[in-house]
Amino acid sequence: MKTTPVTPEDLVASIIALPPIARNPDGGINLGESRKIVDWLASAGVSSFMYGGIANLFNARLSEYGAVLDLIEAVTPSDEAWMVPAIGGDYGKAIDQVAMLRERDFPTAILLPFWLVQPKGVATGIRKLADAYGKPLMVFFKALDYLTPQDVAALLKDGALCGVEYGIVPDETGQSPHLTALLDLVGSADRLIDGAGELTIVESSKFGIQGYTSGTGLLAPHISQALLEAVKRGDRAAIDSLSQVFVDFDAARGAYSAIPVVHDAIRLAGIADTGPIGPFFETASDQAIVSDITRIARELMKANADFRRMGGR
Repeated sequence: MKTTPVTPEDLVASIIALPPIARNPDGGINLGESRKIVDWLASAGVSSFMYGGIANLFNARLSEYGAVLDLIEAVTPSDEAWMVPAIGGDYGKAIDQVAMLRERDFPTAILLPFWLVQPKGVATGIRKLADAYGKPLMVFFKALDYLTPQDVAALLKDGALCGVEYGIVPDETGQSPHLTALLDLVGSADRLIDGAGELTIVESSKFGIQGYTSGTGLLAPHISQALLEAVKRGDRAAIDSLSQVFVDFDAARGAYSAIPVVHDAIRLAGIADTGPIGPFFETASDQAIVSDITRIARELMKANADFRRMGGR
C-alpha cells in the first residue's frame, strides 16, 4: 500500500475508484466479496481506491471504523496501490477517526461533506483535523455554502489539503465561474480532481483537470481507464466517444439514488455479492427497478468486454 505523501501524479495515476463495502446479511463486513471488487478493478489497471460515500461511511459506526480500516488494508491489491479512507462528515466523528488513523500508514483521508455548516467553520475544522492527523487531507468541494474558492485555495497553500475533489456543477448558462475563480487563486489544476466521474470530466478537463473519482466506472473499469488516458493526452474525440458509454448508467443513478444503485449494480452484474447497503439507504427491492438496474449494469459490463475484445486495455 502506498504510504508516501500524495503528489499531483498520484491524482492521475489511475481513475480513483469508489468501491462499496460488501456486507453480510447481518450487516457485518464481508472481506471476501469486498476483495473481489478490488481485484476486478485492479485487473483493469486501477490502482487508486477511495472508500467514502459509496462505501456508506457516512453511516458507519465509529466503533466499526477500525474494522473498516482493517478491510481497506486487507484488500489492497499491491504495494503501489493508493487506498484512501473517508472521515466524517461531522467534525466530532472525524476527529475521533483521525486519532485512529494516526496509528495507520494511510497518507491521507478524505473528509465527507456535511451540510449543517458555515464555510469559514469548515475551513477551520479542516485545519484542526489536518493538525491532529499530522498529514494533509482531501476534501469534496461540492457547494459554496460548504467552502469557498478562497477557503480551498488557502487550505491548499498552507498544506492542510493535498487534493480537492471538485464537484460544483456548472451554472444555468453552462459556465463554471467558481472553478475559474479557484484556478485563478491556485494557479493550476494539478491538485484538483473531478468529483462526478466520466460525464463531467468531459467539461472539467477543458479547465486542466485530469483525474476523477468514479463509481459508474466500477462496471466498466477498462473503458474508464481508457477515458482517463484520453483526458491526459487531450484527445477530445476519444473523450467524447468513451464518455458516452456511461450515460445510461449515470441516468439510472440519477433516477434511483446515486449511491445504492452502484452498490446494487455490483451484485446484479455478478462482480461480487455486495449484500445489504445499510442505513440510511435501501437496497433495491422493487422488481421493476431491480430489472432496470440489472439490464443497464449488464449492458455496461458487456460494453467493457467488447472494448477489451476490440483491443482496449
